[in-house]
Amino acid sequence: MLKLLQKIFDVGVVTEAFDGAATPERFRGRLEVERQGCRDCRQCVEACPVNAIQKQNGDIALDTRACLFCGRCVEVCERHQLRHTNEYKLAALGDSLQEELGTALLRRTRKLLRRSLQIRHVDAGSCNACDFEMNALSNPFYDLQQYGIDFVASPRHADMLMVTGVVTRNLTQALMMTYEAVPAPKLVMAVGACAATGKTYGESYAIRGGADAVVPVDIYVPGCPPRPAALLYALLLALDRLPR
Repeated sequence: MLKLLQKIFDVGVVTEAFDGAATPERFRGRLEVERQGCRDCRQCVEACPVNAIQKQNGDIALDTRACLFCGRCVEVCERHQLRHTNEYKLAALGDSLQEELGTALLRRTRKLLRRSLQIRHVDAGSCNACDFEMNALSNPFYDLQQYGIDFVASPRHADMLMVTGVVTRNLTQALMMTYEAVPAPKLVMAVGACAATGKTYGESYAIRGGADAVVPVDIYVPGCPPRPAALLYALLLALDRLPR
């Protein structure tokens, strides 16, 4: 703690570096597939609890958004063709933020935000794991505010909604009302596998699905939960891709 405080006094901020060496040794990141030795036993497909692994034309197809990074597929693969890397930069932009579109709305968004972003968090039915990781963004280690990004209490003061959890039927109206209260132009980030796909808990009368089943989503951040560095990378990625 004393070294951390000393570094804050010396350089002003302390933020985790965006590199693979910063991840813990046992961290489970992006899956890699070695297809040369695969004998098509499909044990990995059967072991995946959220159907994130599919066989297509003899190859293994991975749905990164749905993946829980639980490691079951790695454990059951007899030929060790699957492994977790330390890659956590898995955020994906929705169609509305693709650079080639260059719409007038995005140009206006960039002009108004000017690298400043105010976020309103919406828990649509999470287990709170993503919420705890999100809270870490405001500590001295990640120091979200140095990038001009901060959390606000009211959606009327927000530029972005950060949605966690699979959207439950009881909280659908709350999510929609919060989205409508955010002034345009606005962004929506789906945080974690639940909000990104809604597949974590399967199908139920009590579940609507992922965040994009209710509101338009601009940024998807997979993980269960995604680490704070992954969330920070996604936020900066979104701002960097907005047209200047």
